[in-house]
Amino acid sequence: MLVGDIKPRCRELLIQMCKAQDVKILKGVISSDHVHMRVGYPPKLAVSDLVKRMKGRTSRLLQDEYPKLKKQFWGQHFWGGEYGAWSTGHITEEMVQEYLEHHRNLDDSDDSAFILEE
Repeated sequence: MLVGDIKPRCRELLIQMCKAQDVKILKGVISSDHVHMRVGYPPKLAVSDLVKRMKGRTSRLLQDEYPKLKKQFWGQHFWGGEYGAWSTGHITEEMVQEYLEHHRNLDDSDDSAFILEE
């Protein structure tokens, strides 16, 4: 579902939403069917609310902008209802970076923190 122009547009939307909510994307990967994000966020935000907003808004905007998605997901959820969240206090920075970097293609020239997986 996150293929072609949809993948970079999804990244763009997530970056915009995070900036608007004072959320810093430390590292991220957009795959063809899911997104990994490591973020820093203000303590006033509940992670469940943050994820709900990101999923809801990206779903709505992507389906509005890409009619084939609206047709494909009409009456269904674009994103799954589940999400994973954990603090990184018990694992090293290196472990997190390695986990996210393994999605990067060897020939990927995109050196941003929020990469698009092929």
